[in-house]
Amino acid sequence: MSFPEGKKAVRQRLIVAELGLSPAVRTSDLARRLGVSAETVRRDIEELTQRGLVSRTYGGAAGRQLGLQPEFQDRNTLAVEEREAIAQIAVKLVQPGDVIMIDSGSTTARFAQILAERAERITVITNCFAVASALVSQNSVRVLFCPGDFSARERGVYGSETNAFLRRFNADIAFIGASGLTLEGPNDVETQACWVKRTMIERAERSVLLLDSAKFNRRHLELVCSMAELSDIITDHVPDGALVDRIAASNVALHVAEQGDKPRVLATA
Repeated sequence: MSFPEGKKAVRQRLIVAELGLSPAVRTSDLARRLGVSAETVRRDIEELTQRGLVSRTYGGAAGRQLGLQPEFQDRNTLAVEEREAIAQIAVKLVQPGDVIMIDSGSTTARFAQILAERAERITVITNCFAVASALVSQNSVRVLFCPGDFSARERGVYGSETNAFLRRFNADIAFIGASGLTLEGPNDVETQACWVKRTMIERAERSVLLLDSAKFNRRHLELVCSMAELSDIITDHVPDGALVDRIAASNVALHVAEQGDKPRVLATA
């Protein structure tokens, strides 16, 4: 990926986006990814540090804020292969005739795109523009789009009307994303998004978290739900140590797709 030197805002947005997925990044790696010099990246990091968005470190930068995450359009450029692998597993859980709820996020949007190619006679309830756009043209899919206040940052709708609408329906499966996953459970930066996720979990028989491994042990502003309230987690790598133990102890099915491997279920609910 390469941007002209003058595209400072784009570069800086992508630096913050990278730090939304990794605890720290190196200047040399960022320079190579962005197609600019290391000195240009250092100046960007210095400006972002002054704005309180990152913390400058020796040779790179680290994230600072529990309450910040990249915008939807930036998240969509990151962890592309991981999101693809997760989505490929997730679509296999959907059966003809199912009613599913899908919340707003880059991983759930990719899931919807693949689902559009394979879905048969399903009903989808969503608050995400990208999800609705992927599915609405399919004759075999009924799409119910939530009312609410539109968030340009998250490309979805939120608020009391959104949650009230969701409570009118029952679903077989809720597919949600999150900013991070700790021993307590999934967490997120956006409070309004947390309420949508909780409502979807409440109304569904099965609650499936779609999450790439860069978000393991990442703590953000607000806890969405306890680990035990999930039925399944779909990810691209096996978590280390205490996290995988907590998932198993909570009777959550862990579906893993590692490069070169077939999908595996390591724990069953």
